[in-house]
Amino acid sequence: MDNADPDLDSTEEPAAVTLTEPAEGTPPVIADAEALSQACEALSQGSGAVAVDTERASGYRYWPKAYLVQLRREGAGTFLVDPVPLEGRLEPLAKVLNHTEWVLHAASQDLPCLAELELYPESLFDTELAGRLAGYDRVALGTLVEQLLGYRLEKGHSAADWSKRPLPVEWLNYAALDVELLVPLREKLETELAAQGKLEWAYQEFEYVRAAPAPPPRVEPWRRTSGIHKIRSPRGLAAVRALWEARDELARKRDRAPSRVLPDSAIINAVLANAKTSADLQALPVFSGRVQRRYTGNWLRHLQAARTLDASELPTPATPGDGPPPVNRWSDKDPDAAARLAAARTALSELAEHHRLPVENLLLPDLLRRTCWRPPTDLSPEGVAEALRAGGARPWQIELAAAPLSEALHAQA
Repeated sequence: MDNADPDLDSTEEPAAVTLTEPAEGTPPVIADAEALSQACEALSQGSGAVAVDTERASGYRYWPKAYLVQLRREGAGTFLVDPVPLEGRLEPLAKVLNHTEWVLHAASQDLPCLAELELYPESLFDTELAGRLAGYDRVALGTLVEQLLGYRLEKGHSAADWSKRPLPVEWLNYAALDVELLVPLREKLETELAAQGKLEWAYQEFEYVRAAPAPPPRVEPWRRTSGIHKIRSPRGLAAVRALWEARDELARKRDRAPSRVLPDSAIINAVLANAKTSADLQALPVFSGRVQRRYTGNWLRHLQAARTLDASELPTPATPGDGPPPVNRWSDKDPDAAARLAAARTALSELAEHHRLPVENLLLPDLLRRTCWRPPTDLSPEGVAEALRAGGARPWQIELAAAPLSEALHAQA
């Protein structure tokens, strides 16, 4: 009979400790100049990097601005800043934050709305990106905190309408917890990256994210309407464009997410049904609703305007951009390019697996496709390195990928 103590023999990890509120209690919301001044004084007396996060109202509001800014610094505590009543006047905060290192999770999501508040990091550490480079398959904040620090964060309000006022206490706890453990998580990940020889790679990536310019406005954004592939004629495309632009104008005026003003599916249904009267439109899903009936005349006017456009004013079918075509068409359009891409993908997948990296972090898929579709004239490692550099690859990516990619391109030349 085995008399071993099962507790002593167990290899199970201890259960994570669930956090429902910050260790120091729910921070008050900073909503006036005096409270902001006091918070900035405390932050300036703190030490080390500042943990930063924001809450937006994606899916509710038109503008992707920050409705709450969360901050935490060693020796200062946690602060929740409401930019709405402060009307964006955060100059005292900028004086403190803009000369410090920030720790964020998925920094590219938060930096644009923070820049609108004239808040910019001097340098940053992105815990999500660090987790990817360290080889973790799942890099959500809650997952990394539980795995590396042994705490479980109460999640569930990320998709809430953060423009709501007043904000419920449980939402404030959720928001504060998002920065509670960011700095300890950074320390764990930094240690792991250093042990794997990837810390310099990570800092190159962080700087790339920090310095990235705002993307240019989309050309003809209405063409991204979900279901537009069902519309075949130029006249039908004009109707989609008309409804999309009318919806966008109304959404801007009301500061509502366009999908809440009129879903994409309703636009496509109205065009497919060739609705010409109020009865036609109100017979369709969505348009029959009480709120939508108020806007029936508006939608009909734009549909009628599309019907009366001169042929020269109609949109043409979408033309390919300056990049390569969809990969599933390569075999027909350019079999050699398809072979180059297959060889390159194999080489980079093996390299990424060796270094415990997601292959898309080793080299952006779009840059790989462009390089294989129109390879550089010089296929030497130096020539490929120059092409990758021109495409925005970071030095560490070029150092790893240029030679294997050169070999793959040579093999299919």
